[in-house]
Amino acid sequence: MPENTLRAHDEAFWRTFVDRYDIDPAGPLNLENGYFGRMSRTVVEEYQRNIEFINRGNSLYVRQQFDQEHGEAIRRQVAQLIHASPQSVTLANSAVDALQTLIRNYNGLKPGDQVLICDVEYASVKSAMRWLARQRGVEVIEIVHQHPASFESLVGTYREAFIRYPRLKLMALTYVNHLTGLVMPVQAIAENAREFGVDIILDGAHALGQIDFDLKKLGIEFAGFNLQKWIGGPLSLGFLYIAPQRLADIDPDMDEDSYPATDVRSRTPHSTPNIPALLTLPLVFEEHRSLGGALAKGVRLCYLRDLWVNAVRDVPGIEVMTPDDRRLYCGITAMRFTAHTDQQAMADRLLNEHGIFTVVRQTSVGPCIRITPGLMTLASDIERLTQALIALSRT
Repeated sequence: MPENTLRAHDEAFWRTFVDRYDIDPAGPLNLENGYFGRMSRTVVEEYQRNIEFINRGNSLYVRQQFDQEHGEAIRRQVAQLIHASPQSVTLANSAVDALQTLIRNYNGLKPGDQVLICDVEYASVKSAMRWLARQRGVEVIEIVHQHPASFESLVGTYREAFIRYPRLKLMALTYVNHLTGLVMPVQAIAENAREFGVDIILDGAHALGQIDFDLKKLGIEFAGFNLQKWIGGPLSLGFLYIAPQRLADIDPDMDEDSYPATDVRSRTPHSTPNIPALLTLPLVFEEHRSLGGALAKGVRLCYLRDLWVNAVRDVPGIEVMTPDDRRLYCGITAMRFTAHTDQQAMADRLLNEHGIFTVVRQTSVGPCIRITPGLMTLASDIERLTQALIALSRT
């Protein structure tokens, strides 16, 4: 069978893939797949079996087998997703949990230092960095990126900040921002940050599963991810990454002593996890790999994105807010109707008049409608979207 990266345009193939999912035939067309992904029918069934299994066996299995053996095997598989060693990852409840853990336990700051956030960071990351500043007596620097953005403007804005604020020690960086789907040039930004001695905590929530990356090549030593967006796992599963040589720069979480300080697992709170969900992950990862992994998923999602963007970018009354530079976009892209100030009203019309569900996001240059195809979206669905956008642009 040819690599699935070559099948981005093969609607017959993707139609068979769609058949693996339970989708409400009476529901609207969901183009808000950036929130969380669907589990396949087989994954749902496996998850239900695992719930029943744990409920029957209760703590006997967990104490004697999961804690001793199976949990560690799952951690190894999680590490493989990002081409990392198991000793560099530990499970968390979500990307936000992972990122906030990294932020609050980062120990490389002293009073008077500076930390950096920008306008496209996730709200929970911004608030965590502001909390950190208050706790450690450091200053928060906030920057706003140029719109429309370019590769050069994104890298240049950070370099200018590093020069202007010489006391910067730590920054948050989002790989794929949740507002417009803009993909940050992480490697180039990390190279500049390293030159000025600035550490990066990377938010990889929207990247994992649709972008194929290597954290070492990117120059990233701290990162947080989730498993429910493009990987296809159950809700409330995530993990954090700490490069082994940097483990001492993140303190154990609130003096967590369930593991030694030399073990990355001490960097997250020790609690009872969602064991049935974790037991379901091997099947989730098997399905992810069999489809071709992040590379195949990303190519398909970008193909669907390009279909609607190419059709409407030059349509009067429509502004596509995400660049067309292939380095700067993924499957998630945002637009707005320029003749209307109330984008929520237009999103409501997309839903009520055309049966298409999207989500509105607030950016530094105003509200936008975020459109995110999923792996069960077909080209015919995108044609329906295109027709709806053009029709609404004329009103």
